[in-house]
Amino acid sequence: MSAPVLAELRERIGWRRSLVARLATGPAFVLAALPPAVIRRVLVAVTAGARPANAADTARWRTDVNSVSRRCAGQGCLQRSIAVVLLARLHGSAPTWRTGFRPDPFVAHAWVEADGAPVGEPPAVAHFHTVLTVSPTADAERSRRSPSWRA
Repeated sequence: MSAPVLAELRERIGWRRSLVARLATGPAFVLAALPPAVIRRVLVAVTAGARPANAADTARWRTDVNSVSRRCAGQGCLQRSIAVVLLARLHGSAPTWRTGFRPDPFVAHAWVEADGAPVGEPPAVAHFHTVLTVSPTADAERSRRSPSWRA
């Protein structure tokens, strides 16, 4: 993405938290290189059956991801947001994942939300036009309403 940001908070975390966070940032790096539609399909599959994440846990997972990856702590908002979703899913829950843009001046960004609000993001993100969303509750609702091809 292209949102200019200051470096994110990084802190010393234990080796267990660090290892688990690295298990999320590696695949997130690969996923971030894929087309947006593919990223969305993968995240929909990954978050299937997850309970919605709360803001406190999401903030901790975001800090963990930032602490093990300079790219995530810097300009890598797409990788960071994907890594937070993957890390949350390793813990049985999932935040809402979004990508969007601001038209003037053009800025693209990816972020996660929990409890209905962006986590660890500046207030300006609320004014971005959302392009893609993966939400564990919305996707679960959609799959419940759609008819199954199996009898």
